[in-house]
Amino acid sequence: MKFLAKLASLALLGSLAAAASGAEAKPLFVYVSPNAIGVNDFLKLGKIGTERVAKELGADAKTYESTDPTTQRQNLEAAAKAGAAVVIAIGFEFNDMLPDVALAYPNVKFLQIDSCPFKNLKPNIYCSVFREYEASFLTGAEAALTTKTGKVGAISALDIPFLHRYTDAFLEGAKHVNPDIKISPTLWVGGNSPFSDPARGQERAAAMLADGVDRLLAAGAGSNGGIFKAMQDAPGAYAFGVDVNQCPQAPGVVMDNVEKKTDVAVELAVKGIVAGSQQPIAALGLKEGGMALTGLDDNVKDSKCTIADYPDAIAKVKALRDQIVSGAVTIADPMMAK
Repeated sequence: MKFLAKLASLALLGSLAAAASGAEAKPLFVYVSPNAIGVNDFLKLGKIGTERVAKELGADAKTYESTDPTTQRQNLEAAAKAGAAVVIAIGFEFNDMLPDVALAYPNVKFLQIDSCPFKNLKPNIYCSVFREYEASFLTGAEAALTTKTGKVGAISALDIPFLHRYTDAFLEGAKHVNPDIKISPTLWVGGNSPFSDPARGQERAAAMLADGVDRLLAAGAGSNGGIFKAMQDAPGAYAFGVDVNQCPQAPGVVMDNVEKKTDVAVELAVKGIVAGSQQPIAALGLKEGGMALTGLDDNVKDSKCTIADYPDAIAKVKALRDQIVSGAVTIADPMMAK
């Protein structure tokens, strides 16, 4: 049966390529980033996932990097015109333009990762989103279990509903463990490049440290490097990174990470599209393995994360994770309240 399923997937993949290009050709998967990839680990993972699934399915992979809304749309259209079987776009930046492009190219499959045009979903658009708030909630619990000053806070790139899934959930997780925990007002990187401005990130972190915070969530993407730099001047204070294991980036400064398995989401969704089994909208959280904490992995001792020094906290957070997965503990989506 597995062999027959594999044959069916390959046949559909060939038909997708033919439909997109108008002729028999090697399938093409194109990854379109919303910004220059640069130091953004989240965007790097999208590229890795695209290249990995292309290799596994015998397809070619290309990456188109964008810089602004104009190039984002141009890249979507260029990918479709290039004969892509699947165009992978990552981020909320594509929400408004993707339905129009998908309508203009009905034979191309479009996959949006980490966001979705829910109110204008076309038949050839697929979305893979995450329940970021589940893992962020857990890091907040770790913060409350390990803080020495009794005060925590969060920094993120922009004050938009989506990013409250990180900041608000982190603070809710801390309050879940310790209702009396002190909370510093959330700060935002802002500016012209909120997702890649380490200097502004460092300024925000310095202000929060001055407010007595010794555990903070750093959800600034490429701006996190500046946040970590500020933490180096505050012994005993630790940050929580996002997207990937950022502990090696700043050893002794990062306690743990909200890991978003972007590469896994891309790989699973593209395979589902090729097999004809992908649902229009898929949500990945702790239960599905789309979200995780570095510190809850079996090899935490090799992660360079300081949470490894707190085995009791790890045990408590693992139990809390299992309660979330089982449904015993439910977390409201902060985005729905904004």
